[in-house]
Amino acid sequence: MSDSPPETRPTPPRGRLARTLDPALWVAALALALAAWHWYEGRGESAALREETAAKLAAASAEARDSRLAAERAREAIVTAQARLAVLESRLADSENQRAALEALGQELSRNRDDWAYAEIEQSLFIASQQLSLAGNVKAALTALQTADARLQRMERPQLAPLRKAIQRDIGRLKAAPYVDTLAISARLDGLAAQVDTLPLAMDARAQHEPPPAAPGADPTRSWTRFWEDVWAEIGQLIRVQRMDPPDAALLAPSHAFFLRENLRLRLVGARLALLSRDATSYKADLNAARDWLNRYYATRNNNVAHALVTLRALHDAEMGIDAPEISATLEAMRNLRAARERGRW
Repeated sequence: MSDSPPETRPTPPRGRLARTLDPALWVAALALALAAWHWYEGRGESAALREETAAKLAAASAEARDSRLAAERAREAIVTAQARLAVLESRLADSENQRAALEALGQELSRNRDDWAYAEIEQSLFIASQQLSLAGNVKAALTALQTADARLQRMERPQLAPLRKAIQRDIGRLKAAPYVDTLAISARLDGLAAQVDTLPLAMDARAQHEPPPAAPGADPTRSWTRFWEDVWAEIGQLIRVQRMDPPDAALLAPSHAFFLRENLRLRLVGARLALLSRDATSYKADLNAARDWLNRYYATRNNNVAHALVTLRALHDAEMGIDAPEISATLEAMRNLRAARERGRW
């Protein structure tokens, strides 16, 4: 076998290789440039993203801080509201208790309102009876009965009809009764009693009007004449002779005159008391006794004595009913009403 020389391939020329590698280099360079540009752009976007993220985180952090502050304020407000709510609940509980107490009181008042009304009516009737029995004041008794009737009318209950009928009957009786002005009559009797000490007695008036007897005339220059004048004056003081008109006028000692005036004053005071107690017999008797004593012992020609006699005659002869009417029917109806209420019939 023969040795043949190795086959050698021909080497392309260098310029052709360079022409073949140039486009690849350009492509690689372009790719590298694009990669660099993308990296640069990505780096900028990353930086912007980081900044945006940092800003958002800062904003979120500020919002979280504000939220914490708001939460703290909310908690404080809740605590304050809870405290106020507790106070309001306490006040509400007090209000409820007060309302319950007021309701209980209102119910009690409603239950006792009728009792109070009946008590007031009974008190008015008691006042009317007292005014009639003690003072004989028909006007005051009539006012009390009318007040009780007005209160019964406002109550408007059929159970009160018998009491109202009795009150109406007694009101009619009081209106028909003659009116006696006991205050004016008492004032006139008091005035007469106060004048008793100033009224002159019959013997005192006669002694004041008649001049003392004159001594017989004599010559004052003579001593024996003066002596007889003194003796006559002494005798005149011991013995007094006077004519009484009327002849049967009583002569009284000074002490008896004092007792006469006191007894006359007592008669007038007794007449006043009899008037207030509606004792017609004693009233007339005291007035008659006072008139008799004035006619017998006092100077009837004196103006004051004459005026006292006229006043006593007018008081004695006046036609007036001293006895005040009674309201026994009204009081009996009120007792029946109270008994029915105590038995619980209505």
